[in-house]
Amino acid sequence: MEVILNGITNSIVYSVIGIAILLITYLIIEKLTPENSWKEIVENKNMALAIVFAAFIIGIALIISAALHG
Repeated sequence: MEVILNGITNSIVYSVIGIAILLITYLIIEKLTPENSWKEIVENKNMALAIVFAAFIIGIALIISAALHG
């Protein structure tokens, strides 16, 4: 039982760390780009920018996953 509880705790901790790193990298990219990407995607319905940011988020998530997994 202790092994299962330890595994669940580790999964939750690493998930929170991964999500925090992903949000921090998104905020950094948001500051580096000249336009407000969220406003551009939602209000102006810029599909190309939405695809680029989706690819960015998937790419960063894969990097974080590989780094946390070892």
